This record gives sequence, structure tokens and C-alpha cells, in this order.
Amino acid sequence: MRQDYFKKGFFSGLNEKFSFSGNFIKAACVSAIMVFAGNAVQAQTLASLPTSSNPIASMGAAKPLVAWSKFCDTHPAECAVDRSEPETIELTSQTWKTIVSVNQRVNSSIKAVTDADHWGSVDIWDFAEDGRGDCEDFQLLKRRILAESGLPRRAMRMTVVIDELGEGHAVLVVRTNRGDYVLDNKTSSVLPWSKTGYVYIKRESQDQVGWVSLGGIATSPTTTANR
Repeated sequence: MRQDYFKKGFFSGLNEKFSFSGNFIKAACVSAIMVFAGNAVQAQTLASLPTSSNPIASMGAAKPLVAWSKFCDTHPAECAVDRSEPETIELTSQTWKTIVSVNQRVNSSIKAVTDADHWGSVDIWDFAEDGRGDCEDFQLLKRRILAESGLPRRAMRMTVVIDELGEGHAVLVVRTNRGDYVLDNKTSSVLPWSKTGYVYIKRESQDQVGWVSLGGIATSPTTTANR
């Protein structure tokens, strides 16, 4: 069914769950689209390159998420790290246009739902190929499309954050020669990591199958149970 969904033109023409122990994190991934002032953000310029910024610093190993590990068991190629690939993307106007376009296209094509509503389970990572998914599903689909477009998977890392509501959220961090940029289902603008207002907890490693800490909190979260 999911393959048929794509065959019918879901992305034709395209060049182409996180909680602390307890009840701290509830439902951030399907919260309303973030509101930014002015039309400039809504109509992000595709042709011009963004301003350069410093990348996020990593701080040693972090515990993988259980749902991510299960996803990797099913889709090992999505989690494998090819060290022959570059760690960063050489950002050109065309590459930036592709990144922004994929972010906007996926965000407008997927309906945000919780894993509980979608699968009857608290935390499952998937590709939202049936047109429904929560935050990590959006980002996994974006990465797959971008990788199929020729961008190095090693430079595109799934990342766990605390969002503007103080809740858990998953984003895709694209590491470039001009800094780290965030693809997010809460906004169709691709922002520098430092401009999102998020607290960065951990991301997939670029050197091995695993995760690294970004220093956001002392207690590492174990799931992404939100949409």
C-alpha cells in the first residue's frame, strides 16, 4: 500500500517520539505550526544561500532511543554510517533550494498524528508513507528523499530537542559547510539550529551507528512519543 501511495504521484516531480521517564513530555510533535512574523519566513527564498553560522558541538556518546533501535533493525541502511561520505554538505544555491523544497513538500503532504492514534503504540519510527505520521516520521521521509537526490546521508542527522513549549520533539539537522540547519514539521522554513529556540539534546553519530550528546540536559530522554 505504501509503495502504491508513492506510485500515484505523492512526490512526483521532486528532485527528489520522546519522553523522559514519567509524564514530562506529552504531545509536541503534532502541535500547531510555529508562527513567525512577516511573509519573508513563509516565503523563504530558495535561490539565495543562508547566512553562515557555527555548527552544534557534540559532547560524547549518548544512549540511543529504543524506537530508533527498532527502526534500525528493520531498516539498517537508514542507520548505517558510510565514513567515505562527507560529514557536511557543500551548500550551493541548487542544493539549498532542494533542501527547502523537500522540507516544504513533505510538511504540506503529511497529516500529523500521534503514534498511539496511528499505530496503537507509544513510539514507532516510520516513513509516513501513508500520508500520516509524527515528528520523526516527517524527518525520516525528508532524509530519504534528500539522500535519493544525492545528498550524503552522513551529513543529515536525526536529532532530539526540547521545543518552545518545553516538550520533546524530533528534527532533522542538515550539516553543511555554512553551519547546521534544521528541517522541522512545525515550520516550512529551514532555520539555523541556533534560531529555532530549541534545546538540543542528542543526535545520531556521524562516525558509527549510535548517538552523541549535544549537552542540552543532564538526563537523556529515551523515547519520542509525540507528533
